[in-house]
Amino acid sequence: MKEFEGKKLLILGGNPETIPLVEIANGMGVKTIVASARHTDPAKAYAWKSYDFEGLDTGAVIQIAREEKVDGILVGVADILVPMYCKACEALDLPCYATQKIVDVFSFKDVFKATCERYGVHGIPEFYLDAEMKREDLDKIEYPVMVKPVDNGGGVGMTVAYNEEELKKGVEVALENSHKKRFIVEKYMQCDDMGMYYTFKDGYCSASCIYDRYTTDEQPGLSRVCLGGTYPSKHLDEYFERMHPNALRLFKEIGIENGVLMLSGFYENGEFYVYDTGFRLQGEAPHLLMKAIHGFDQREMLIRFALTGSEGDVDLEKDDDTRLRGKWAATLWFLLKEGKIGKIEGLEQWEQDERVIANIQRLNEGDTVLPEWIGNEKQVLTRLYLVCNSKMELADTLKYYMNTVKVFDDQGKDMLLKGFDVNKALELK
Repeated sequence: MKEFEGKKLLILGGNPETIPLVEIANGMGVKTIVASARHTDPAKAYAWKSYDFEGLDTGAVIQIAREEKVDGILVGVADILVPMYCKACEALDLPCYATQKIVDVFSFKDVFKATCERYGVHGIPEFYLDAEMKREDLDKIEYPVMVKPVDNGGGVGMTVAYNEEELKKGVEVALENSHKKRFIVEKYMQCDDMGMYYTFKDGYCSASCIYDRYTTDEQPGLSRVCLGGTYPSKHLDEYFERMHPNALRLFKEIGIENGVLMLSGFYENGEFYVYDTGFRLQGEAPHLLMKAIHGFDQREMLIRFALTGSEGDVDLEKDDDTRLRGKWAATLWFLLKEGKIGKIEGLEQWEQDERVIANIQRLNEGDTVLPEWIGNEKQVLTRLYLVCNSKMELADTLKYYMNTVKVFDDQGKDMLLKGFDVNKALELK
């Protein structure tokens, strides 16, 4: 009999990235219940049971949990549901890795930014502007700028503005995509992009991976969607020297004891600037690389915590290693242009390739990439996860898949955006 046989776990959110979490819980003997706002969410098909709730109705979630007599609640891969997760756990006295204080800091980009600044964790330079759009405020803005809602992620509602007319349109878009009807205007950063991914257990914090991210510049005026990442970061040593101690003080002060946390940041001229955070599993799934290299699975840890209040017997000091035990790893994203997918070629190669530890595919032949998906992560066809023994092996593997995978629309036109420059990314000549 499996350890959690018959235990019931309510998972909030049903997007494609939540499917592996549901499958892991199923494999642990758990009766999974997926609840989300959309009836068609794909993770629901993998669950023991599923429910719909309207909008962000915490009361409905609490009612579902009570009726099903669940043993635990866990948020999937959606920032917007973390406050609901926290409130529902509190109401039902169930284990929760978040507290209201943590939620207040991480749920809104403006609050997060102000809190970080107090601990020497710098945010992107910002320009003051509110919905009144006063002339004296507009005159102080230096273009280009990024306009974004304070409470949305994945590129949703974010636009780049190169002049005042574009700025005003960007504000409208941001407000439409903000539940709190708040937005921020920041300097548009054109420099190295990074991810800093932390694991917490019983108050101990480990920097599980620090990596470099690469984004597309083929879609001007829109949020720069990720094309992939390479691990470990070329800025790793400098990050540990200049930024990591400040981040640790921040985490301790706001009271993080358990869970997983992503910081997204930029590196420019020796300075690190944090621009986003997510206190939950990530859609880009660094945990898949960590499981392959370190042997522990963050998803299992979080499921165990939701059901017992403990993440289990993982020893982060011994089991975790930011330098990946000498290995090199990457995620490779394939982004699609608008249109109906007619044919996908070359992707099947990964199944026979031991360097590819996972392929998380979102779209298939016959699916349509809608106009409103362009500029956010909905335009991702798939993500490949690679683990190699050397930098050169990683470079060769990335180039092989960039050259091999082809996607055509129903008219035979190429649908793929260009990948990132592997030689530049890995500092190869």
